[in-house]
Amino acid sequence: MDIPRMGVPEQLAEKMTMAEQYEYLRAKFSRRNMIRGGAVTLGAVAGGAFVPGAAQAAVPTQRTAAPTSTEKVDGALVAPFGRHLAFGNDPRTEMTVSWQVPAAVSKPYIRIGAHPCDLSRKIEAEVRTLYTPAGVGASGDHTQYYLHAKLTHLRPGKTYYYGVGHAGFDPAEPHLLGTLGTFTTAPSHAEPFTFTAFGDEGVGYHGLANDALLLAQNPAFHLHAGDIAYADPAGQGKTADTGFDSRIWDQFLAQTETVAKQVPWMPAYGNHDMEAWYSPNGYGGEEARWTLPDNGPDKANLPGVYSFVHGNTAIISLDANDISFEIPANLGISGGTQTKWLETQLKTYRASRDIDFIVIFFHHCAYCTSTAHASEGGVRQEWVPLFEKYTVDLVINGHNHQYERTDVIKANAVTKKLPIGGTAYPETDGVVYVTAGAAGRSLYAFTAPESYEGKENEVESVASFINLKDGKQAETVAWSRVRYLNYSFLRVDVTPAPKGRLATLKVRGIAETGAEVDHFTVARRAN
Repeated sequence: MDIPRMGVPEQLAEKMTMAEQYEYLRAKFSRRNMIRGGAVTLGAVAGGAFVPGAAQAAVPTQRTAAPTSTEKVDGALVAPFGRHLAFGNDPRTEMTVSWQVPAAVSKPYIRIGAHPCDLSRKIEAEVRTLYTPAGVGASGDHTQYYLHAKLTHLRPGKTYYYGVGHAGFDPAEPHLLGTLGTFTTAPSHAEPFTFTAFGDEGVGYHGLANDALLLAQNPAFHLHAGDIAYADPAGQGKTADTGFDSRIWDQFLAQTETVAKQVPWMPAYGNHDMEAWYSPNGYGGEEARWTLPDNGPDKANLPGVYSFVHGNTAIISLDANDISFEIPANLGISGGTQTKWLETQLKTYRASRDIDFIVIFFHHCAYCTSTAHASEGGVRQEWVPLFEKYTVDLVINGHNHQYERTDVIKANAVTKKLPIGGTAYPETDGVVYVTAGAAGRSLYAFTAPESYEGKENEVESVASFINLKDGKQAETVAWSRVRYLNYSFLRVDVTPAPKGRLATLKVRGIAETGAEVDHFTVARRAN
């Protein structure tokens, strides 16, 4: 197929490479799209008209940088990998594209446009180096290079094409067009959409299999409820942890790229994500790898705490390491500011006429009967009362490597049984909690028999425990409704409704095989 020359004079085009043609057009249109105030103007073509916008490099994270060699390799010999997207504060107009290179390169950048043959906008990227010296676990002497380009002033509900490159590697060259990616911004108004979620993936066959199924759901975004790559297998958040290998992150980002290069991959941080060698809070490495919304609590020192709105649904990411009695490395790190911020967000979202649903995700489980970690008392103490006060619609956790779903809960008791296929009404009933921690790591166990779609096995109570400040405390619970012990993830279909009608979240547990193991509905009258 011939690629349109987009206004390059034929006599010039015949002598130019595709990259040179893009540069010609970029220079030509720069008279209209001037650099103002240090922001690069993005003339994105949409519907035949130039739409003004801007792009900028993400904020540097100085504490993650380390002295490295200034010598650059031949860029033609280095290919980017591990592309992953994340929404900015406003998913309608902001997106960050992040990626990795295996060696230092010169002049990294992103090209972006509304068509794969229109990538004339070229935007400089920020490099964050992460140095892991020999003697830190099994990492050896290892430097990782993460690149980020934050795009702003995009059009809502539009699909953009992009390519990432550097000196010597231009994604606009014909033989590299296969490296292009796409993303779609959130719509400007409420529309039906799907999102997916899981926790505890790591690197391996099962994670890869789940990723393949995720892509088939065509999600608008994906939530990762902590314990992302497992570069630190101990998960205690201490420099004494053994077995740490920073190179696991290279494998993880390569594994998830098929999904994350086109679906915003929004993580919360778990205990295995506290890598104590890089910063006092354990998140220096995470700040090198991710650029997430920066609208979390001020001075809380928790970069994985943020929120965003997609259509009629507000999503809140929390950091349960701050309130975990079980794994106390970061216990109390925010000084209570995270919980205060959470209540402010809940109050604001519940008062909004544009928001129907509030979904919260984080790592440690509020309610789970796993024999490994079970339930976290800090979550029940600090956050569950707020979830109930502001009638949160769905809470998604990881930490325990299995699928478990509760009945509807309020005041630590079942207010309504929620059988497979049932409907919950949070405004009157209470909150539903889902543990979706079977993304890829080795599975845990239950004390009660499994009970899931097609193999229901109802029991009156389940023996479990809760992690409290003084240790584990046994409890016998009646809220464990669905238990499935194999690899799986969560799919949520959001359907808005006219004012006064019932808007719905249709939630499904999907096994690695593609089989459905659970489904239920959360319904709320639309604002």
